[in-house]
Amino acid sequence: MKYLIKARIEVDGIVDKHDVIGALFGQTEGLLGEEYDLRDLQEKGRIGRIQVDLRVYNSRSVGEITIPSNLDRVETAIIAALLEIVDRVGPYNAKVVVTDLIDLREEKIKKVVSRAKEILNKWIKERAPDMKEIINDIERSVRAAEIIEYGPEKLPAGPDVDRAETVIIVEGRADVLNLLRYGYRNVIALEGAGGKVPETIVKLSREKNAIAFLDGDRGGDLILRELLRVADIDYIARAPEGKEVEELTGKEIMKCLKNAVPPKQYIEPSKERGIAVEYQRVPLLPETVTKIIRGLQGTLKAVLLDSNWNIIEEIPVRDLVEKISSAEKGKIHAILFDGVVTQRLVDIAVDKEVKMIIGARIGGITKMPLDTRILSFNDVLK
Repeated sequence: MKYLIKARIEVDGIVDKHDVIGALFGQTEGLLGEEYDLRDLQEKGRIGRIQVDLRVYNSRSVGEITIPSNLDRVETAIIAALLEIVDRVGPYNAKVVVTDLIDLREEKIKKVVSRAKEILNKWIKERAPDMKEIINDIERSVRAAEIIEYGPEKLPAGPDVDRAETVIIVEGRADVLNLLRYGYRNVIALEGAGGKVPETIVKLSREKNAIAFLDGDRGGDLILRELLRVADIDYIARAPEGKEVEELTGKEIMKCLKNAVPPKQYIEPSKERGIAVEYQRVPLLPETVTKIIRGLQGTLKAVLLDSNWNIIEEIPVRDLVEKISSAEKGKIHAILFDGVVTQRLVDIAVDKEVKMIIGARIGGITKMPLDTRILSFNDVLK
């Protein structure tokens, strides 16, 4: 069938489906000649079976009539109009109104198009090559091909370590690969040294300009301390707080190296920059304090201490900011808490002249204070 006629029927009484079909056949018979007789058209397969769906509302019958048609557009429209002459079903008044003429072929085409889109989309996702993954794979292959083993310790390094006047010293192989990706071929890693600076690194630092480029975490601090003790480091560069060199973008790497400073400038606080860069050992704390810290782990609680390391108060971490904000200046000497040290907490603590903050871990602090020590549990309990 090519088309579908839909009509609404309303009858002023309760009737059955066969009553409606009988009225359609009876009241249209011979009206437009034998050519448009519904029974004859149905017998010849020019129209399909007439479907009637009825419901009863307040002693009235209301429903929908559907007739499939294999006639052309004009003939189908004539049959549709013919239905509307039906004005009675049995003894009751009736009204038939055509509500829609549907081109079934158009509907089928829509389904075909919709399904074709689904098939193509699935095909593209499952079969089409992922260009980003291809590019990454090529880059990994190139970087892996460029990396070499340098010195008797077979340290991961870029191919230009020997030729370059400056070497960039990083922590591990992944750092070397990331710098190679962005064109830094004069890089070498401390990897595999077991906490000890390799003799190859010590020798290179004395022969060339050496930049120590380390992660922005506690591990980077410890490695830097050892490097400064045994090697001749000319400049120090650090990844942003909490980030590792291996995950930096090309722009971030360039910025870090551009901001590299001599060890003396790194070790001594720079008041002009307003950032404490002093490289100090963790202060020796009373055993009572370390005991409190061990007891705080996993509790989500905070302890406030005075200048004699006596407990002022113990509170939930969620109330810490509010408590400090309302405290008298200079009253709180130290804050110990099972949470993350944030910039907001640091700013409030500095304003209240707090001298030490020790948290479970340190978040992204962009402005370190000059007169307040900030430590993590790991710093104290290591």
